[in-house]
Amino acid sequence: MRIDVLNGVNLGMLGKRDPATYGDQSLQDLETQVYAWALQLDLQVRCRQTDHEGEFVGFLHQALGSADGLVLNPGAWTHYSWAIHDALEPFGGPFVEVHLSNVDEREDWRRFSVLHGLGGLRVVGKGFDGYREALQLLNERRPE
Repeated sequence: MRIDVLNGVNLGMLGKRDPATYGDQSLQDLETQVYAWALQLDLQVRCRQTDHEGEFVGFLHQALGSADGLVLNPGAWTHYSWAIHDALEPFGGPFVEVHLSNVDEREDWRRFSVLHGLGGLRVVGKGFDGYREALQLLNERRPE
């Protein structure tokens, strides 16, 4: 099963941006963990990150027909990017929205997700372990 792990705006600043909220490990540390977890689950994973909304939309377009599932952390775009919503809409496979912090207990504007209603699962507030949980959830939905 092939999974694209797509990280959005400011995730490249992990370890530097508000470590009390996001932790002190880097995006590279996260990707290393994701690849290790994927290996344990016998999943093929491709990690990608961008700070450009149009490129993130392009990642979603490229996932059509090539990825069996998605792990998505669009960062702040989660709360207002209808372009990302529209690009994800035609994806037929399962996806999991992940947030390192518990966005449901933060500022009001962070509690809304444009991905809501598209049929995906959601993991929030578990730090890097949220990505492991997302991979496990997708693995449970592995096609026979």
